[in-house]
Amino acid sequence: MRLWSLHPRHLERQGLTGCWRESLLAQAVLAGRTRGYRSHPQLERFRAQVDPLAALGAYLDVLAEEATARGYRFDRTRIDEAPNGGARPARIPVPDGQLACEWEHLLAKLEQRDPVRWQRVRRLAAPEPHPLFTVVPGAVASWERASPGGRPRSPGPAAPEIGPA
Repeated sequence: MRLWSLHPRHLERQGLTGCWRESLLAQAVLAGRTRGYRSHPQLERFRAQVDPLAALGAYLDVLAEEATARGYRFDRTRIDEAPNGGARPARIPVPDGQLACEWEHLLAKLEQRDPVRWQRVRRLAAPEPHPLFTVVPGAVASWERASPGGRPRSPGPAAPEIGPA
């Protein structure tokens, strides 16, 4: 499950549609409609909100806005608690180290999946965060499970290197 802290305008088609699907799954988890993924670390920051479903609804709403701007049709009726009249819940802090980690992770994906977009965005001074988040100083978030460069973090100590025979 990847709930990007980055603005969805940075995502390519697969990234945007995947984020939509995974965010709907996160919503189902928070609403108690599924038993899977209940302990997924990406949900920590939403669970910490006064109204987790409203926060996730605001997150999904921005994804749907981006999809509409690109000519895609995301079914907004699937959002349990969409913001009414543009009102959004309080912004969620995201450490700048987390944003940088996600940016590196996304750039690695874009280089493989959408080289044209990768060429365009890789030179940005800094990525824009999803509007639900506000950037604060800090390291990679405790819930992050990907290491810089887009590779999954090792669950334990690194394997010893084997030298030449």
